[in-house]
Amino acid sequence: MQNSINWPEEYLPGTTDNYCSNEVIIAGLTADEIWPYLTNPFCWPYYYSNSSDIEFINKKDTEFYLGARFRFKTFGLPVEAQITEYIPATSGQPARLAWHGWVEGDADKRLDVIHAWLIEIVEGGRVRILTQESQIGRPALELAKTKPNPMINGHQDWLDGLVMAAKAGKR
Repeated sequence: MQNSINWPEEYLPGTTDNYCSNEVIIAGLTADEIWPYLTNPFCWPYYYSNSSDIEFINKKDTEFYLGARFRFKTFGLPVEAQITEYIPATSGQPARLAWHGWVEGDADKRLDVIHAWLIEIVEGGRVRILTQESQIGRPALELAKTKPNPMINGHQDWLDGLVMAAKAGKR
């Protein structure tokens, strides 16, 4: 049985303004090989072109930890975020990473999201990487109507790039 994302009640998929889900299942990698490319946001721009201007609120930070706050740009929006779940993979348990992100502004521009990741080993020596985002706000309503959905396509690029980066790191 596959694991699922832990959602705060107010961000439960199906109750928010926009939601997207992407996953890959691949052989030849482990959760430990993928984790560092996800938890060090300074790596993101190298494999995911839709991320930039990454900085931690605490300038001494270099990687995520529970409660870490950071900023970045994605989809052209300046996002501030805080890590709400940070659980490296352990024997038999999946790795989990999630952040609450927000874009400040008036009602037309304000956006609140939970973006969550799950990395787990599945039978046959494979690894499953799941990423989901649930969004609240008028920009989310517009994104939900856009075809093709930019969130689905963007997050698939993120997943594909993450896999490529982890595979390249094995060489």
